[in-house]
Amino acid sequence: MNNYGLEIWGDDNFVIHNSTINVKHGKEPSLIEIVEKIRSKGHKGPLMLRFPHLIQKQIVKLFDAFKQAKESFQYKGDFHAVFPLKVNQFPNFVDSLIAVSEGYNYGLEAGSKAELVIAMSKTPLGAPITVNGFKDKEMVSLCFIASKMGHNITITIEGLGELETIIEVNEEFNGKEFTSMIPKIGVRIRLHSAGIGIWAKSGGYSSKFGLTSTELLEAYSLMVKHNLLGQLSMVHFHIGSQMSDIAPLKKALREAGNIYAELKKRGATSLSAINIGGGLAVEYGQHPHSQERNYSLNEFANDVIFLMQEISKNKGVEEPDIFTESGRYVAAAHAVLVAPVIELFSQEYNKKELSAKEVHPPLIQELDDLFNGLDSKNAREYLHDALDHMESLLTLFDLGYIDLEDRSNTEILVNLIIKKAIILLAGHGGSELKKLQQRIQERYLVNFSIFQSLPDFWGLEQNFPIAPLTHLDQRATNPASIWDITCDSDGELPFNPRLPLHLHDIDLDKEDYFLGFFLTGAYQEVLGMRHNLFSHPTECVINFSDSGVYEIVDIIEAQNLMDILEDLEYDTYVIDTTLKQRIEQSEQLSSEEKQHLLGRLYLYMSENSYLKINP
Repeated sequence: MNNYGLEIWGDDNFVIHNSTINVKHGKEPSLIEIVEKIRSKGHKGPLMLRFPHLIQKQIVKLFDAFKQAKESFQYKGDFHAVFPLKVNQFPNFVDSLIAVSEGYNYGLEAGSKAELVIAMSKTPLGAPITVNGFKDKEMVSLCFIASKMGHNITITIEGLGELETIIEVNEEFNGKEFTSMIPKIGVRIRLHSAGIGIWAKSGGYSSKFGLTSTELLEAYSLMVKHNLLGQLSMVHFHIGSQMSDIAPLKKALREAGNIYAELKKRGATSLSAINIGGGLAVEYGQHPHSQERNYSLNEFANDVIFLMQEISKNKGVEEPDIFTESGRYVAAAHAVLVAPVIELFSQEYNKKELSAKEVHPPLIQELDDLFNGLDSKNAREYLHDALDHMESLLTLFDLGYIDLEDRSNTEILVNLIIKKAIILLAGHGGSELKKLQQRIQERYLVNFSIFQSLPDFWGLEQNFPIAPLTHLDQRATNPASIWDITCDSDGELPFNPRLPLHLHDIDLDKEDYFLGFFLTGAYQEVLGMRHNLFSHPTECVINFSDSGVYEIVDIIEAQNLMDILEDLEYDTYVIDTTLKQRIEQSEQLSSEEKQHLLGRLYLYMSENSYLKINP
């Protein structure tokens, strides 16, 4: 049985029961059962399944890890967390996040005006809101409105101009006299410490965000001058998403901790928190040699608490509250993309496809004998003979000595021999077999768009765990490439010998075959592109009752064709009218045919772009 690296990336969220992947929660239903229930309601194409209990699990683990670290080191500061909305702004996710985080004073982080409006409307009063990114006067004014609503909101200054805007807006909202109805102020610092990996540029002196030491001193003077120093409450830094290594964080913590202490000693008495940003990594690795994180959550929490305590003690200042903005860690696991395989492109390499002839060329007859006689003892020798015969036969075809049927039989038999040899030599094939796997890989056409649903694979080569939902009691032998249904050659997850994916040899005329793409709840949805005008997949929320029974709720169908066109600013009324007129004005059609075609047209335009083929 192939568990597809579940013990590496699964985090005990899923379990294999016999032949299926099941949710390890409640009564442990299989994913295929959930999918079939949704499809029975008429929802075809790819599905995005959301599991709120997995959001809650991550939040609880995060808070518990810091609680244990605080107790272990007798740390006096508090721990707080906010979710950065840029990671996933979809309402089904945000509403679930707010519901399952009740009791943790969990807040939201906004990086744009639209995200700020979400945060103002969704964050419970008293829970923290942090506002990052570049801001204009309108955005700062929204922060003041949020503060007057009673929100616990902190504006993070990314540059001196933003502080000057805060001073201007404060005078407009509150007059020259200081009032308490003003947002807290945070300062994002431009660290010397760099990040690591793809997002390394989030830290270091070339970082897009943050104040240099010189700018920080100038900001401090401006706050003193305008009676705003009492609002300075937070030092903020961020060294990048998906930190695979703990060492850069420890270096950044020392740098930020000393800046915090220096500001405290300088007179910033209200300064009470360090926001360490996001970056807590998710384990996407599906193979033991390709794991992406070299630390545990407990190590992460212990390092943060210990270093902040050590610096505070050495500098003689109060231990700061700790804020995190770990969005990927909280969101990634909650979503599973499920899509049906609708075609296998290399199934012509099957013995039943061999062309029958009264007399076959001797080398082809020998290939057939090699295939039938192949066993574990002679597999390597027969494989080499088959490859040699193939080269000879292709040369004979080029010279005109054998025909197209002979060439087809050659390709089929050699493909079958390679497949059989790979199975027989499993674990003993070396680099030769790895190269051959690419040669005989099966192409699985899957009803989804990589650009819409896995943009980080296309843009950043980020791998995601992939596994079939069924047939897990059978050995998967096909080296697999996955093709999406876009008309773009980049819409492919190619077979990678270093990170091999093997899938089952399925007769799709007789049975369904669904693939699950896991850990897709962070960034993938909001970054998804409408390449070829494929919309967000149909999504639904899977809630579990206290008795362990699940319920499928909040189904949102993928957008239909006309809605997508309307989003692109097409005048859908004009399109509708034009199409209708062209049918009605056609002289080749009878009245009955026109009505029939109009009915079909409106039916098709009410559907989404994904294929309606039943696997």
